[in-house]
Amino acid sequence: MSVFGDGLDAAVQKAFTRPAPKSAGAQMRYLVKQLKGTKAVAQMLRVSQRTVERYVKDQIKKPRPDLAARLEREVKARWQPQIRAKARERAATTGGIVIDTRARLGYTAPIGSTDQDRIRHLTVALPPQYAARLFDAQQQGASDQELREIAAEALKEVYFQDSGRRAGSLEEVRFTDIEHLEFDL
Repeated sequence: MSVFGDGLDAAVQKAFTRPAPKSAGAQMRYLVKQLKGTKAVAQMLRVSQRTVERYVKDQIKKPRPDLAARLEREVKARWQPQIRAKARERAATTGGIVIDTRARLGYTAPIGSTDQDRIRHLTVALPPQYAARLFDAQQQGASDQELREIAAEALKEVYFQDSGRRAGSLEEVRFTDIEHLEFDL
């Protein structure tokens, strides 16, 4: 997926009240229950229906690494949807989201100011409206670049302009060369 999409998913997963199933058999049983049948799970995971049935009965315990990764990704994508929705709603309405990043940040500003890009390590609390925009864009299938632009706009307002108290003539913030990115609700 993407750096931003994965980061947002990881932040929401911290709100889970119970851990997701760990063993391959438990993960398969969960997916079979969610998709209401072994055939749908087999098609989604690109394995045979018989293979899914064998995992459900614990006849096979250790999946291939590529299947294990697909299995874990699909389970986490479906795990505790109501908790996930509440966490997103809370961040988008009252709590906001915290972004912790180490990346190259620069900006476009009028002539005479120092606007050279440089590596910065920032931990910034973004207001709820930016959390809402990030989650809405992610839900609509936005690309990593679109999510990066929303985050750059948020950093421009909150970090560089301090909510309108400074750098009023700042035009654009460049957010590139991401070394580390983490979100927290």
